[in-house]
Amino acid sequence: MTSKGIKRVIGRAWLKAFGWRVEGGHPNVPRAVLLAAPHTSNWDLTFTLACAWAIDLDFRWVGKHTLFEGPLGGFMRAVGGVAVDRRSRENAVDRMAALFADHEEFLLIIAPEGTRKSAKRWKTGFYWIARAANVPIIMGYLDYENKVGGMGDLFWPSKDPEGDLGKIRNFYGSIKGKYPSKQGEIAFGNDRNSVPDTDDSSEAVAPL
Repeated sequence: MTSKGIKRVIGRAWLKAFGWRVEGGHPNVPRAVLLAAPHTSNWDLTFTLACAWAIDLDFRWVGKHTLFEGPLGGFMRAVGGVAVDRRSRENAVDRMAALFADHEEFLLIIAPEGTRKSAKRWKTGFYWIARAANVPIIMGYLDYENKVGGMGDLFWPSKDPEGDLGKIRNFYGSIKGKYPSKQGEIAFGNDRNSVPDTDDSSEAVAPL
């Protein structure tokens, strides 16, 4: 059995054990920013991997380079990790956008809340990365209330950020994470008309 076949078996077994199911299949675009929301628990990582493996979906996530050092480095890459040196002076959004230019197929998964702890609002790095790379945004989700995960609507960022955020709010409005009280507001902060600085965007692209 291939490694993809092994992952498929593990993913489907995990979901069955917990009574979960996957909605939808593969996206019809080769490159996109894939949102992982809501993000309120460590369990999100395991269910995200299970949902992806169950449908043979390959995605990438970005982490600081130190996560890939030592014996765990190989594992991190095996589950889709891409190392980024945050000491670089290059703008974090530009670094992420450049990854798309280097790959014909590339789904970059981002947890907009940036943390499993209570988040005041979403980080906006995902939006500016998609705009800079000229790729669509796919709204992925884990709905703990209904025990279902998958990928929903897809849209291309426009010149109307607030209008785009409205689409996102409408989609995620009824979706509940494991701890709904920790879900962040889907809103732009003071950075809504500019590319976030390195600290903001680097947190936005942290792994689940």
